[in-house]
This record gives sequence, structure tokens and C-alpha cells, in this order.
Amino acid sequence: MKRYRPLQRRLFLIGFFLMTYQSITFSQISTTDLYQQSSEVNNVMTQYYADKGILSRFYFVENSPERRERLKKLISDYQSQLSKLNFNQLNTGTKVDYILFKRNLDEEYYQFTLEEKEYDALKKWFPFADSLYAVEKIRRRGTPLDAPKLAFQFNEIAKQLVLLNTKLTKDSSLTNSLGKRGAGITISLQKAIKSVYGFYNGYDPLFTWWMPQPYAQLDSLLKVYAINFQKKGKNLSTQKIDASGIVGNPIGKEEIVRRLQLEMIPYSPEELVDIANKEFAWCDAEMLKASKELGFGDNWKAALEYVKTKYVQPSQQPQEMMRLYNESVDFLKKNQLISIPALAEEAWRMNMMSPERQLVNPFFLGGEEFIISYPTNTMTEDQKLMSMRGNNPHFSRATVHHELIAGHSLQYFMLNRYKTYRQFDTPFWMEGWALYWELLLYDMNFPKTPEDKIGMLFWRMHRCARIIFSLNYHTGNWTPQQCIDFLIDRVGHEKANAEGEVRRSFVGGYDPLYQIAYMIGGVQFKALKSELVDTGKMSYKQFHDSIMQENSLPVEMIRAILTKQSLGKDFKTNWRFYKFK
Repeated sequence: MKRYRPLQRRLFLIGFFLMTYQSITFSQISTTDLYQQSSEVNNVMTQYYADKGILSRFYFVENSPERRERLKKLISDYQSQLSKLNFNQLNTGTKVDYILFKRNLDEEYYQFTLEEKEYDALKKWFPFADSLYAVEKIRRRGTPLDAPKLAFQFNEIAKQLVLLNTKLTKDSSLTNSLGKRGAGITISLQKAIKSVYGFYNGYDPLFTWWMPQPYAQLDSLLKVYAINFQKKGKNLSTQKIDASGIVGNPIGKEEIVRRLQLEMIPYSPEELVDIANKEFAWCDAEMLKASKELGFGDNWKAALEYVKTKYVQPSQQPQEMMRLYNESVDFLKKNQLISIPALAEEAWRMNMMSPERQLVNPFFLGGEEFIISYPTNTMTEDQKLMSMRGNNPHFSRATVHHELIAGHSLQYFMLNRYKTYRQFDTPFWMEGWALYWELLLYDMNFPKTPEDKIGMLFWRMHRCARIIFSLNYHTGNWTPQQCIDFLIDRVGHEKANAEGEVRRSFVGGYDPLYQIAYMIGGVQFKALKSELVDTGKMSYKQFHDSIMQENSLPVEMIRAILTKQSLGKDFKTNWRFYKFK
């Protein structure tokens, strides 16, 4: 055996030590990098979403018993897999993934259980459904069909539908939710027979000879059936119909409370209204100060009207938005509030919003694309004036950082780069974070003039109003017209803008809690800032960068990660983030 001389041995040991140290260091870095972008739960989640995707594409006929049972089984299988992870050995971030993924699985299972209950309640209206599901099922593997028999079957179902459509128009027993479910089932059956017809027609000679007329007749009758169910749903809505013409779907207090728990908001609807009113009172006091500075005394509405007249001419709005954007980003950088990647600044786009879209979104929107609302040549003179007044520079000063950086534009940029597996989207993170910057920058004296303060306070009052009118609407206390009037009288909205805002809230496809999430989410982030930044535990930049690198989560879960909380497997929301006194 070869012997090492002392110097050679020493060099060997030094080299061995360095290699070992590099290996350990690399291992540590790899582990750190892993948890920056992944977790043990990610592996299960990735498999689940892939499995769910392929099964949803195969069992594509929504509301069908076959699809429902298969996806319920999938959920049960993954609930079992998740339970086998050693929860107590997971780090805090991974425990958050576990808790939220379990929550999502439980909610999906709940929704399928609700679907099954409503489907069973509607069975008498769909005596033909099983036969249509059956033919679609064998179609997926290209099984030859008996075309004459199928044509006869479609004709018989058409005769049934004529009678059922007449009966449905006279029925008064359906609830609003059953009306919506009935429409959904019918539309899905249309998809099923369309799949069958599209597969065989033109390829199978007998099918092509027998089926065009029976298919067209059945499809047409199903379309009428779906419309009748939709009408039933609207007519049976708990909403009080009014002059606004806006018909939404109030979900009721019980469902509001259930959804608040899902979003990890441990407050009742009444407490949320109390929060809104307290924030409103703060805005009122600040608005009076700004009104007096402008010489309008206690008449803050007159001061608001004055600020609305400070709009720019139509051709100047894009340049004005750029001026505000540059001021906002310069302010963020000067105060070292957050890291701003150069690419995030470089690559956001600007566009103009169509007149049709402005009926629902009367103000500009943001994200990777910055979409400006301002008058077009197709609008009436009144519409043009209201659009310009509602999008004046002092109002926009509050929302430019909301829509761009460090709000939605930066959010979307970072969502695509950090912990992308987290599919826990919540408006309390998305809109709450963007609103938080309005609150923070106001406190840091970003508004330069009384006009700026009034503009920023207008939007803050609007977020308070959203909580109040949304909850009153969904608990059946207010009509859409009352919500519109509230925005005009209490906040000072232009009539058309108030109508657009209410229409957007109730028929724009938004979750019932979406409008609540702005102020409540903003208050959550502000409370977390007080806990971590105001106490000196983190700098502003550390705090804000850390949040941006966790992806979209309920704010209580971000708090758990940043404060390294000890979480239980059956965690229940408990963070009382708002101080009423």
C-alpha cells in the first residue's frame, strides 16, 4: 500500500476537506433553493392537477353522474395520499401547502356533493339523461352505433321535451339554485349529443343518412329547455327586482359565512360592515381636512366635484398615466420599499378599453397589460364627461400603483416566477395587496396636494362602500339600485360609473366576496406590516419581497410563514387582525 509523505498527506486532507465543505454547502444551497420553489406537498399537488386535468377532459360532460363519481373518487384518493405525509415533520411553508391543499380538496368534494343533491332533486325533469350519457360514453371509444335506433330514440326524447318545456313554464316549485343547475345539466347534454353527432356524421354513411334531422330537432329543444331553466332561476332569485335592470344572484348570509371561513377571514358579515364603517369614519375626517385646505370648508362633496373637473383632454390621458406611473415607481425606489426587477418595468403593455367594456369597468385596469378607460367617439356627450371626471389624475393617483407596480403588474410578474405550483388564488391576496399600497403610500405622504388626498380618499371610501353594499346585497337587504344610490350619495361617484361598478360586482362573473377583499385584504397586510416592520423585525424591502416570493395565499398563511408559526394539521382561521378600539 502506498504511503503518503507528511506534506502530501496534509495537502490530501485539505483537498478532502474542501471537497466535503463544497458538497455540504452545495447540499445546503440545494435544500434552500428547493424550499424557495417547492415543498413535499408540491409533489402530490402536481400529480393531482395533472390527473384532474386528464379526467376532466375525458369525462367532459359536466353534471353527469359518471364524471361526478370519478372526480369524487380522485379527490378521495388524494385526500388519503395527503394524510400519509408526516405533517409534524414538515416546515411551516409546507404545512401551509398541506392545510390549503386539503382545504381545496374538501371544498371540491363539497361542491360535487351539492351537485349530486341538486341533480337528484331534478331527476324528474331529465328522464332521458341516462340514455344520452350512455351513447356519449360509447362514442369515446368509437363504438359503432345503430343509427335507426338512435334516430328513433332522439325523436322520442324530443316528444318528451315538448311536454316537459310546457310543464316547466308552469312549475313554481324550483328554487333559484335548482333553476341554474337545470340549465347547466341541459347545456351539458347538448355538449354530449354534439360530441356524438360531430364524431359520426359525415364518416358513418348510415348515421349521416338518419341523424341530421333528429339531432337538430333535439338540440333545438334542449336549447329552449336550458333557456326556460335560466328564466326560472332569475325569476326565483331572492333579489328584489328594481329599476336598475341588474339581476344577480344573492347567495345569502349562511353561504357568505361559509366562504369567509374558506378564505380564512374569522369575522362575521356584521363585523366586516363595522370595519368598513370605522374605516369610512377615518376617511370622512381626512376628507374634511383636505376640503378645508382647498377652501370648501365642511362641504367635502363640493371639493370632490372640484377635483373631478381637473381631468385632462382625451388625447392626453395615456401621457398623464405615464407621468403618474413614473412618480409612483420613483417613490418606491427612493424609499427602498420593494425590489423591482428590470424586466417587470420593461415589459408591461398599455392599451385602451372598449366602450362596451367600460360599461362594466369604468376605470382603468392593470396587470401585465395596463388598460385605460377614457371616452371614445362612440359615446354620448354625457358618457364622455362622466368618464373623464371619474378618471381624473387625482383619482388615478391612488390606483396607478394599485394596477401597475407594486400592485397587479408586479404580482403577475412574480406569480410566474415563485412557487408556481401554489394554486391557492384568493382576491384577499390579489386585491388586498394592491389596495395595501394605496394605504401605505397615503401614510407615507405620496399625495402632494389636497387634490391628491381627495383623489386617494375617494378610492379608499369606495373600498369601504364595496364591503357595505356587497354584504347588504348578498344578504338580501339591498337591491342593485340601492347599491348604486349608495355609491353616488356616500362616495360621490358619477351615475354611470356607479352603475358600471354595481353591474361589475353582481353580473361580471366575480366571486361574491371579491369586492369585500380589497379593503379587508389591505387591512390584513397593513396589520402584518405593523407586526413585522413597525417593530423593527424586518425592513420594508425584506417584508414586501418576502410576500412576493410566496405566491398567492390567504394573508393569515403568509403571516404563519413569515412568523414561523407552529401550525396544527386541522388549522382553523383565528387571526383577529383588526383592532376595533
